[in-house]
Amino acid sequence: MSNTVLFTKENGVGYITLNRPEKYNSFNREMALAFQQHLDDCENDEAVRCIYVSGAGKGFCAGQDLSEATDPQGPELEAIVREHYNPIIRRLRKIEKPIIAAVNGVAAGAGANIALACDIVLAANSATFIQAFSKIALIPDSAGTFILPRLVGMQRALALTMLGDKVTAEEAVAMGMIYKSFADESFEQETKKIAATLAQMPTKGLGLTKRLINETWNNTLEQQLDLEKELQVEAGATYDFKEGVNAFLEKRKPEFKGK
Repeated sequence: MSNTVLFTKENGVGYITLNRPEKYNSFNREMALAFQQHLDDCENDEAVRCIYVSGAGKGFCAGQDLSEATDPQGPELEAIVREHYNPIIRRLRKIEKPIIAAVNGVAAGAGANIALACDIVLAANSATFIQAFSKIALIPDSAGTFILPRLVGMQRALALTMLGDKVTAEEAVAMGMIYKSFADESFEQETKKIAATLAQMPTKGLGLTKRLINETWNNTLEQQLDLEKELQVEAGATYDFKEGVNAFLEKRKPEFKGK
């Protein structure tokens, strides 16, 4: 498979690393399709119970590689959005396993929105988020116009996307854009610790929770209550529910299997 995306698996965590550091991990077609394939592989591998997405080198992802987008022999803009970014976002939101974005440096344009589409966004203190589209007369894609306003509100979303302001990790935490930030020197250790914790949790239940949170934007209160009832029954039929109850009654730590 393409070396533009690296993959390792350890203790239930699938580590996906965007690997074009000389381009701040900006996407070209090869990397976009490789990323999609790795996400599919993680979804289908029962041994992967948490997915951890990061970038090689100094950046997380600088968005689209503009040299490809302007190449007469390269894919057209419509194909880039339709075949590269939209499928990535759909996978990130559909896969019923926890997905961490470990933002180690700049996350710009589509790179920022791919990070925000993950379930838990963690950043190094030196990381920044930039909705860079307006700088080149484009509009936010990769679900930026869907996810960002739901995280930070309409006013902030419009200001950030129109002005293209650089948002520090500290500011991103304060406005509810991301979950937490860590000192650069402890970033990798702290974020991998969270991934390891998630990989030992009841994966099926976490996946059903993700499904519910996805649906809350579309449902009325009554519809959401009905869906909670339906999925609670499904969660209650899992091995992990039985293990969790038994562990509680026996006053021991549960050993979940993700099933």
